[in-house]
Amino acid sequence: MAMLANPLPQLMDDPTGKALGLALPPGRVLGPAEEPVLWYADEPAAPEHWAPFARARRSAGLHPVLLGGERELRDWALAPEEMSYPGDHDAEDVLEGFWEAYAEAELGYAAEDWPGLAEASVPTEDLDRRAAEVAGAATEDVLKGARVALVPARRSADVPAALGWRGALEQEGDVARLCAVLRSWEDRFGIRVVGLTHDRMVLSVGAPPRDGEEALVLAAEHFAFCPPTIETDLPDHARTLPTAKTWTFIWP
Repeated sequence: MAMLANPLPQLMDDPTGKALGLALPPGRVLGPAEEPVLWYADEPAAPEHWAPFARARRSAGLHPVLLGGERELRDWALAPEEMSYPGDHDAEDVLEGFWEAYAEAELGYAAEDWPGLAEASVPTEDLDRRAAEVAGAATEDVLKGARVALVPARRSADVPAALGWRGALEQEGDVARLCAVLRSWEDRFGIRVVGLTHDRMVLSVGAPPRDGEEALVLAAEHFAFCPPTIETDLPDHARTLPTAKTWTFIWP
């Protein structure tokens, strides 16, 4: 695996990112000087802020994500050095392992009831436009007060691992394993990681499941990924998925 170039050190001497084709507002680079982790805006994001930041992904390989919530970022205990590489893990193996660990106790399903992975869907919306829509709405709701961060990563799905995010620590200490699932969802359902708090993940969805059968399989994936997501049962959760523009996961 080739090393990923990190353009963040350039922003220390060029805070607006002009050399990278950017026009950043006031913010700061966080992390070790030799290998910084993220750029972080000084001011909370407004609904219209996402689209301009999305250009950073295309021009510099910096993926935007909203970071916010009740805890200050300095209290999140980010630990990128403790995470593995998402590409080293298989999404179905990760999900099936969690299903075996939690499905019987939480839902009454046996390990052999694991349905496998849902079929891929066709995007119903431009993925960047859907991400901007979801991010904008989130800044007025679950991510009110969040700030935009720019994170060097190969793809949006890898952002939690690149940050060393530990919001799912009670379930999984190496978030790269969850990122392997996010990669699969990015390929099959057009997700983008648009927001994180210390215990919440918000995804935009550009290619929701096409029918109820595939939605039910995907509901099982959602349960395995984050068991508290299923508040009633799999069929009830599945009914919400074909029209959902966003998926939110919360780890208590």
